[in-house]
Amino acid sequence: MRHQIAHRKLNKTASHRKAMFANMAASLIEHEQIVTTLPKAKEMAPLMDKLVSLAKKGDLASRRAALSKVRNETAVRKLFDVFGERYKDRNGGYTRVLKAGFRPGDNAPIAVLELVDRDESAKGAADKARHAAELEAADN
Repeated sequence: MRHQIAHRKLNKTASHRKAMFANMAASLIEHEQIVTTLPKAKEMAPLMDKLVSLAKKGDLASRRAALSKVRNETAVRKLFDVFGERYKDRNGGYTRVLKAGFRPGDNAPIAVLELVDRDESAKGAADKARHAAELEAADN
């Protein structure tokens, strides 16, 4: 019996899981929407909700706690500056998990994990800017 076993192991070691969720959180903060497998999305949603709650507090201890989870300074800066203000009047439920079919290679269930009231233009904005800068550098 699985008494008091709260989270999925996802067939990964604890350090791998921790690093994976830190990277996923940074990507979700940057793009405000990510596509991943359904079990990973279901595990990531409460973690992201807790990070947004820390951002709403906004004090130094909360910022350090978020930085210890995410480990990406630019993502934490956006988390506190943008999301803290955006969700200040919302009492939880900052993420949404949408089922998106099955992956062709291994038939794994796929989900879209996104922030509620997200900025539509944030998805891929950094990648588009990087690509434009590469094209500009190639022209020169």
